[in-house]
Amino acid sequence: MKEKAERKSTVRRHKIYKEQFNLTSWDPPLQLRPEASWVQFHLGINSHGLYSRSSPVVSKLLHDMRHFPTISADYSQDEKALLGACDCSQIVKPSGVHLKLVLRFSDFGKAMFKPMRQQREEETPENFFYFIDFQRHNAEVAAFHLDRILDFRRVPPTVGRLVNVTKEILEVTKNEILQSVFFVSPANNVCFFAKCPYMCKTEYAVCGNPHLLEGSLSAFLPSLNLAPRLSVPNPWIRSYSLSGKEEWELNPLYCDTVKQIYPYNSSNRLLGIIDMAIFDFLIGNMDRHHYEMFTKFGDDGYLIHLDNARGFGRHSQDEISILAPLSQCCMIKQKTLLHLQLLAQADYRLSDVMRESLLEDQLAPVLTEPHLLALDRRLQIILKTVEDCIEAHGEQRVVADSPAQRSAPDSGQANLTS
Repeated sequence: MKEKAERKSTVRRHKIYKEQFNLTSWDPPLQLRPEASWVQFHLGINSHGLYSRSSPVVSKLLHDMRHFPTISADYSQDEKALLGACDCSQIVKPSGVHLKLVLRFSDFGKAMFKPMRQQREEETPENFFYFIDFQRHNAEVAAFHLDRILDFRRVPPTVGRLVNVTKEILEVTKNEILQSVFFVSPANNVCFFAKCPYMCKTEYAVCGNPHLLEGSLSAFLPSLNLAPRLSVPNPWIRSYSLSGKEEWELNPLYCDTVKQIYPYNSSNRLLGIIDMAIFDFLIGNMDRHHYEMFTKFGDDGYLIHLDNARGFGRHSQDEISILAPLSQCCMIKQKTLLHLQLLAQADYRLSDVMRESLLEDQLAPVLTEPHLLALDRRLQIILKTVEDCIEAHGEQRVVADSPAQRSAPDSGQANLTS
């Protein structure tokens, strides 16, 4: 009886809400086209990256994610797993993991939507642990641009977008739970949040102004049925408790242990971990507990740099511990080092290149000036770490130029779907 009454209440509230804002449903045309940008993006994934350096597909996909109308909205699979299993006593601080949605567009493409939780000028409070930090929509956008500038091409295409939460989420969702967490604030703005935080902390809602809300949209990768992926614990995983440390934080020779373990003893995987650590240090992301890889490309495949929303939280602090894989292993790909050295030169300064690249986004300025300048400072720290490694061990042992790296960097061969 109680559940039935709750459903009736939800329907009634939704009806009142729609009447209050005079909402009308609309049905966009549905047509799956093989030439759709997201299809071409999936087909273009190869053994060298998620997209080719010269491919026009990414620009088209970014444009479509900015402008195409949505036809459905729903919780992501991990959000659905949390529904109904909420323990309010365990919520210490608002976590962005509870506020992301899957939006599908009129061309059947879909993207992960993360709404704005924090103003660009705000820094993460000093007393926040990395695992309870906000997820920042602008960090997802900036991470994609930085990954592309570094020529990693391991972050799925991501854009910023002003989303009308009424027309583009509420009116197109068929999920009654998602419908039930929408409400109108005292300021007459449309707000929503996930079910668990809603039951515990109503102040953690996100609100439009009155309908428009900033957010990031990250393109989905092919389904696991089409392109299986491994999810592997990061050897330099952090402790996800309020106290305690992992072995790598206590043992400066920890990398020697990692080098004895498969697959780090027989592939370029360790170099991929170090690339990821360099990327995370630049954005200030401490929350890299797992990484994913396409199984088709084998042990020497690249690590996909997913979920970067906890980056760019503190421009005033450089978290040196993120660089532990580099400083402990004293190894780096030659290709990565050359890109970093180029971006340290005055004519190609990383902050300048990022600033120009981010101007392409609808939500520009994506990063504040202190965050851009922090990239230059952190780049110098990385280069100094490599320099110290070379001084201690010699360039030949530190800078790795493997046969895999000497192959054509953008041939497009070994296509994921071939």
